[in-house]
Amino acid sequence: MNEWFTIEKIDDNTFAISEYKHWEESHSYLLIGNDKALLIDTGLGIENIKKQIDNITELPIIVATTHVHWDHIGGHKYFNTIAVHELEKDWLRQFPLPLEVVKNNLIKEKCDFPKKFKLDDYNIYCGEPQIILQDNDIINLGNRKIKVIHTPGHSPGHLCFYDIDKKYLFTGDLVYEGKLDAYYPTTNPQDFKESINKIRKLDINKILPGHHSLNVNTDIVEKIWEAFVEIERQNKLKQGNGIFEFDKFSIHI
Repeated sequence: MNEWFTIEKIDDNTFAISEYKHWEESHSYLLIGNDKALLIDTGLGIENIKKQIDNITELPIIVATTHVHWDHIGGHKYFNTIAVHELEKDWLRQFPLPLEVVKNNLIKEKCDFPKKFKLDDYNIYCGEPQIILQDNDIINLGNRKIKVIHTPGHSPGHLCFYDIDKKYLFTGDLVYEGKLDAYYPTTNPQDFKESINKIRKLDINKILPGHHSLNVNTDIVEKIWEAFVEIERQNKLKQGNGIFEFDKFSIHI
């Protein structure tokens, strides 16, 4: 058993690779098809996620990026094929935050880091994407098709990924139980609301979020939608209005 990652089997061909020992509780997901596998996000980069993937499959790996934030691209450096939305390709080439800011975020809450982890050696991924994704693209893994859904708001090029047959929705930082962030400069509360409206029209069997609990009821999408509608009704759907608390989630605007 790895001291940092927790591997959870969603079904025979879908795995969550989680980092529960860090306050972010980030999740990456491995989706296995007949011909290739898709890794949705690569987590914090504190340990080598590829070693965990190699224990599960020998198939070629495509890394699909929900969005280019430090806690979702940390392990990109271990892979050769990186996919990202066109609006965030330049963020992969040069991350928009200074390294020291990221390091401060990494350690801002007490965490049980691996013994060999050294903060001085930590770096943000920087590289060239091999695949540029756009809304409604289909990633075909061989007998398993994943639809790309552009869902801006938390970031300009944020993506959700929809497993068409299984009806799984991998939501990144758009939907999870916790604080949903739309308050910093590269976020957009109005876009966030419209992205929730977009995914609420999907037929969803399971939500697989970017952070915290994996046991998320699908009705949370409708609850988040209703929350945004209420915030807008109060004429507060604009940055600077603070944190709005709801059952199992909050929205920071």
